[in-house]
Amino acid sequence: MKKCFSMIAATALLIFSIIGCSRKNGQDTLAPLSIEFDNIAGDQNLQLGTGVYKNTAGETYSVDVLQYYISNISLTRTDGFTYTVPQDSSYFLIREQDAQTRFANVRVPEGEYNRLAFMVGVDSLRNTMDIARRTGVLDPAGGMEGMYWDWNSGYIFFKMEGTSFAVPATIDAKQRFRFHIGGFGGYTAPSINNSRIVSIDLTAAGTAIVKEDTHSNIHLMVDVTKVFDGPSQVRLMNHSQVMFSDYSINIANNYATMFRHDHTEN
Repeated sequence: MKKCFSMIAATALLIFSIIGCSRKNGQDTLAPLSIEFDNIAGDQNLQLGTGVYKNTAGETYSVDVLQYYISNISLTRTDGFTYTVPQDSSYFLIREQDAQTRFANVRVPEGEYNRLAFMVGVDSLRNTMDIARRTGVLDPAGGMEGMYWDWNSGYIFFKMEGTSFAVPATIDAKQRFRFHIGGFGGYTAPSINNSRIVSIDLTAAGTAIVKEDTHSNIHLMVDVTKVFDGPSQVRLMNHSQVMFSDYSINIANNYATMFRHDHTEN
């Protein structure tokens, strides 16, 4: 009987040791991590309404509104383990006019992370999900600052508005430009898909060392000049009002290049 009890006790001890080891390896222990989206224009801090910037064509412009969705966040550790943040905790609306929204706060397993990936936009699954499941910054009834097209039943992934002397007065008397970019690929038939995946290597500017008793912050710079001068050159003289159109794909390709890793605070 004693021998049987000893075997049971030894087995239990082994199981608890394995569980404890697994937790120490960071598979079970979730710790805080933030991703900071610091909006800039070239080498200047972005100033809504007052800053004046110039694209490579020489067009000057000011930005009055800048908002975009970040979602589907995943991180990869140096040991090759990739963690995808649960979707219900992985939707963020970055609004330049509200400094509190510049951080995407998540919880991930402990460890050292050298790669970050996320989507700019809202995936098709969430776009078509029951309204009751779309809460917080995804709630079409409020809290999302005009980032939903009622007429198109879909989210605006990226919104940038401002003024420029390059905008013909015949297009807009106040020379305003508007980029409202969305489109998740279509619900019943294929259409424009302007969601974009961004993947960033953290190695050069500092990996994120995530621990339960500390807080790591991955600091990204988001350069809005890339909206005009990315893979495509967008000129306000010709394209000042871009919404749900074929041309919007060019702006989506450009905003995918806005993000670069500046440093990590551990």
